[in-house]
Amino acid sequence: MNTAAMKLRLYAPAVLRYGLSLVILWFGVQQLINNAQWIAYIPDSIVTLTHVSASTLVTFNGLVEVVLGTLLLFGWQVRWVALLLALHLFDIMYTVGYGEIGVRDFGLAVATFCIFMYGDDILAI
Repeated sequence: MNTAAMKLRLYAPAVLRYGLSLVILWFGVQQLINNAQWIAYIPDSIVTLTHVSASTLVTFNGLVEVVLGTLLLFGWQVRWVALLLALHLFDIMYTVGYGEIGVRDFGLAVATFCIFMYGDDILAI
């Protein structure tokens, strides 16, 4: 394998981590600035169980995604952050069910789980 291919291979996990962290950050920020648009994704059973409004749950979820997405972006505690995000995405996938959103979230969850399995990459702090 030539040196250019070796360098690409070396940075591939970091590129995956950066890409996924930006996706997570985008979703988190969208939930914070367009709260009402995301309320429909909160199951009524969760609102009933927690006695917390759907709007508050969306805001909380957005904050969690912004914090975890930022930590993943900077590469701090990559393995633990990626595991939390993967479990979160698998839960979202289960909640929304089979369909275009569920399949998308399955792909994001598996990619995030791969980051968990790999751990720190060359650019992680």
